[in-house]
Amino acid sequence: MIVTLTLLSSVILLTAYFWWGFRVLPNERWQIVASVPLTKMEQGNWRGINFTWYGLLTANAYLVAVTVLLVLLGAVGIPPLGTAILAAAMLCCCVPASRLVARIVEKKAHTFTVGGAVFVGILITPLVITAINHTAGEYLAFHIPVMPAYAAIAVAYAFGEGLGRLACISFGCCYGKPLASSSGLIKRLFNGRGFVFLGSTKKIAYAGGLEATEVIPIQAVTAVIYTFFGLVAAGMYLTSHHTGAFLLATMTTQGWRSFSETLRADYRGSGKVSAYQIMGIIGVAYAIAAALFLAQEPLAPPDLQAGLASLWSPALILFLQGVWMMIFLYTGRSTVTGATLSFHVHRDRI
Repeated sequence: MIVTLTLLSSVILLTAYFWWGFRVLPNERWQIVASVPLTKMEQGNWRGINFTWYGLLTANAYLVAVTVLLVLLGAVGIPPLGTAILAAAMLCCCVPASRLVARIVEKKAHTFTVGGAVFVGILITPLVITAINHTAGEYLAFHIPVMPAYAAIAVAYAFGEGLGRLACISFGCCYGKPLASSSGLIKRLFNGRGFVFLGSTKKIAYAGGLEATEVIPIQAVTAVIYTFFGLVAAGMYLTSHHTGAFLLATMTTQGWRSFSETLRADYRGSGKVSAYQIMGIIGVAYAIAAALFLAQEPLAPPDLQAGLASLWSPALILFLQGVWMMIFLYTGRSTVTGATLSFHVHRDRI
């Protein structure tokens, strides 16, 4: 019963969050969340730095992903400290990779790629888990079973990436092709339901020249697909189908990532088949191989109530807050937009 109620509550919350995001985030108002003055210029104005909704929404997505990971691994008896160490290790590898891979593939130093970070994560996860078990695990007396942890990470990623698509909407990146030049089927599916981005500082405007043009709402489609299969995979995980949950979450997210590239208009590197499509295909093959060859470890049936209860720890709550703040400051500090600020006194209010 608790599994059903938790999944149903998640559906309601996700629906409300997406309804809000799909409606408002393409508008110009929802790109910059705050501007902070840095240095004063000769004219008396201030040069500022922008903090973006992209960073805030990305931090939200990471927070949900890490929380899902904590709950799922807590449900199979992994102590919160072990999960926190695993999450921190994966973040330390994958967050920098999001910028490094974009620099290699897109030749851009001021952008991020979730696809590249995830590809790195898929490859290194078994190695990271094994390394933790032989270091911190032995010292602190915990053991992380590889396949259940791999599955939990895959499910958590599906939620995190799905929610992270809202960040892309706010920034106007990862945008779809114009509906006017799309096939008849795509037009029929999305006519009147596409995104129209407004604002000259949105990436779709300055990089794609598609401001005020109705485009395929590919970010919204991806968000719904990823979170839907994340919910299904979570249900499988909580009924002890760890390998099935891992394969479902990984194959659907990486398979859709490869296919969805055909519906996008943003630059994805040179060539007809992008590097990100190749990464997605390799990710699927790697997941199948991992499911076949990784040893299965006997575990007690998952206890969702125990997983949820494990969250109620001051140290864990502070850890989650730290993750949110770190991701917000890393991804929210805009390096492609600037701000000129001026301040004045309301004389009539003195």
